[in-house]
Amino acid sequence: MMRVCLREAILPALVLAMLLGAASAPLSAADHGTIVREGIIYISPDANSHKLAQVERGREVVLLDKSHNWLQVEALLGFANNPDPAFIEDEDAERKTVTGWIVDAGVVWASTPNGDRIIYGAAVDSEDEASRAHGRRGAAQDALRLYRRVYDIFPSSPLAAEALYRAADIRWQIEKSDMQSRPSAREKDSFYRQAIDEEQMKLVIKKFPGTKWAEMASFHFIDNKLCGDWQGTSKCPDKEADMYEKYAKEHPQSPSAPEALYDAAWRRAALIEIYKTEEQPKKSDKAREQAIGLAQQLVAQYPQSDWSSRGQTLLYLVQQGVPTYGNAIQ
Repeated sequence: MMRVCLREAILPALVLAMLLGAASAPLSAADHGTIVREGIIYISPDANSHKLAQVERGREVVLLDKSHNWLQVEALLGFANNPDPAFIEDEDAERKTVTGWIVDAGVVWASTPNGDRIIYGAAVDSEDEASRAHGRRGAAQDALRLYRRVYDIFPSSPLAAEALYRAADIRWQIEKSDMQSRPSAREKDSFYRQAIDEEQMKLVIKKFPGTKWAEMASFHFIDNKLCGDWQGTSKCPDKEADMYEKYAKEHPQSPSAPEALYDAAWRRAALIEIYKTEEQPKKSDKAREQAIGLAQQLVAQYPQSDWSSRGQTLLYLVQQGVPTYGNAIQ
């Protein structure tokens, strides 16, 4: 099941209150916005009229006209021939559009007071829903779209950088889960499988260089370089440990640096046993020294991180001579 991390919550009750209480500023034709609830597009401003389509949370809408408590909009719904609109790339050119009427409620525009926080809160709520065992179907995709709309509609918002990163992160997790479900994921070399699309992570780095969000985005790129099945040989874990060590050295302030150090230390620890099977005792001893050194660095440099506690456990096992990889049992 796809892992979607819980974020610092903006309470759904607060989001609902903001939606109900936000004063609507005057809107003009061709204003762009997004919907933070599921909605229905009708052929005319009448709930008894023909239903044209259902609009998911986070879909982009363009205002064409108003009539009392109804809005005539053009809604961008994704590819017309795609059987699963939840996986639509909203930025793609050829999108299915539907023009009709929706109830004027739960639509956020650039002129909506606290609009960035309202969309962001709805995204957090959807992501929280996606993390539940029996959460709402499509909630992860809703969160992805909503986070992206924060950046699209409010690019100068203090929340824009984080929202763009979270949208990219959710998309990355979806594609990574799909990639790992394919037979090619078990191939030893990474070039045998389809790479996870890096475009959205690169956009984070381009738009918000030097931020922690850019540093975290760059950490994801390592996924595309990892081996599938090591097949019990030393080449893959040795190469992967080098990549994680390089990241930790080049991005010491990144929130992902502790994880990178742990990943490197764990692979060095695995090499202790792998080199023994390859009858390379000197390399096994060196791997042990490297694993201990990296684990000690992790514990000392990032004492407050959960990865530091895991590093402490790994350090203890390696110092005790307990195998951390393979089927060896003492």
